[in-house]
Amino acid sequence: QVQLVESGGGLAQAGGSLRLSCTASGRTFSSFAMGWFRQAPGKEREFVAAISQSGSYIYNRDSLKGRFTISRENAKNTVYLQMNSVKPEDTAVYYCAATIKRLSTTPQTYDYWGQGTQVTVSS
Repeated sequence: QVQLVESGGGLAQAGGSLRLSCTASGRTFSSFAMGWFRQAPGKEREFVAAISQSGSYIYNRDSLKGRFTISRENAKNTVYLQMNSVKPEDTAVYYCAATIKRLSTTPQTYDYWGQGTQVTVSS
């Protein structure tokens, strides 16, 4: 079992920045590829970014490249999502997820999920 806890969400103005964190406990963090997903009201959950177990491989949602950056610190059991130049359309609940398999853009690949953290961007 892995427990994931997100933090760092909140209210930001358009053009500002937020950094989300997700801290894991329960099993060896470096065994898991990690992903960030988001879900806006009335919309399906969508992929944001993913990072491999070692951090050597990263997938990014094409539309977010250049603004959002995923990274991890295995020594701290933590994965991050740096969000820059945020826009109102980035408003959503952001979830981190873990998989023992290789990194993926597909939610079904992930075995463990955090409870989510709300990000609200005002114009």
